[in-house]
Amino acid sequence: MKGYFVTGTDTGVGKTAITAGIAGSLHNLGVNVGVMKPIATGYQQKAGYKSSDVTILAEAAGIKDPEDLINPVFLPIPTSPYDASKLLSVPIDMPLILTKFKKLLSLHDVILIEGIGGIMTPITKNFFVADMIKAMAIETIIVTRATLGTLNHTVMTCKMCKDYEIKVKGLVINNFDEKGTPAEKSAPTTLYDLTGINIIGIIPFIKDLNQIDKMIEMVSKKIDIKSLIS
Repeated sequence: MKGYFVTGTDTGVGKTAITAGIAGSLHNLGVNVGVMKPIATGYQQKAGYKSSDVTILAEAAGIKDPEDLINPVFLPIPTSPYDASKLLSVPIDMPLILTKFKKLLSLHDVILIEGIGGIMTPITKNFFVADMIKAMAIETIIVTRATLGTLNHTVMTCKMCKDYEIKVKGLVINNFDEKGTPAEKSAPTTLYDLTGINIIGIIPFIKDLNQIDKMIEMVSKKIDIKSLIS
């Protein structure tokens, strides 16, 4: 059984789309892939899963796992888990999350866990996303973008992984700029030079990241999916 925690250099970098793309690509190869969004915040959907991110992940992976396994904690406020937990006076049950994670590991050959925010997003006052990855004892895939500021955000994220002794499988660069920029062209080489971490995929600009079929198709072409199961 393999597990990968997909984190990002910050919020809104495309973690859900990339995770869904990887999940769908694995599913298309006949892999028994599971997905998990341990903690989700935001406005609750009127039907189906509470979190829209969870809906996207589950549909891409082609799974019917119950919501309490895929998304053990949902907080209906669009803010960090730490702030949402305080505002709602609802404690975040990490032992429960880890129990659900282990259950999913037993059900699937590969499990993809999508984080929330960046690696140092607070879950509680003294427990961060990095701590959750450490507790799960799995590799991480870092999603970054090829825009100004990416060097700072990516290097800091990689440094925190090193400090926490989290093994990084690789970087996925998600291109956001439709027209292209100098940063987009130089980012792969520069990021590898600065971090020494392999670039396992460069995803071209996709206007609507919610077009999951397109993302799955693109990810299957631009990321060596088989390397995630070998």
